[in-house]
Amino acid sequence: MLCTCPDNETAGIIANTLVDKRLAACVNILPNVRSVYRWQGARATSDESLLIIKSAVIIFPQLQAAILELHPYELPEIVAVPVTGGLPTYLDWIGRESDGA
Repeated sequence: MLCTCPDNETAGIIANTLVDKRLAACVNILPNVRSVYRWQGARATSDESLLIIKSAVIIFPQLQAAILELHPYELPEIVAVPVTGGLPTYLDWIGRESDGA
């Protein structure tokens, strides 16, 4: 899943919460991402931090709810990207560590 945040502090809070609640096995924080987008009829530019969230698809609803609760944006980016392949033992690890328990 991909999710942009307004700064590294917010990104860290969301990442730590998702891992602590077992909603994600791992979250990468990529700082200093420049986003160019349309918002309310005009082009906007923001410096953001990007979260790359590794989680099991079955707990997407809980993951989304947690992000919505923590995220300060009116309309946060929450985009699930399907995994079409990967090292089987790594994918198994993601499943074990992101069970939403």
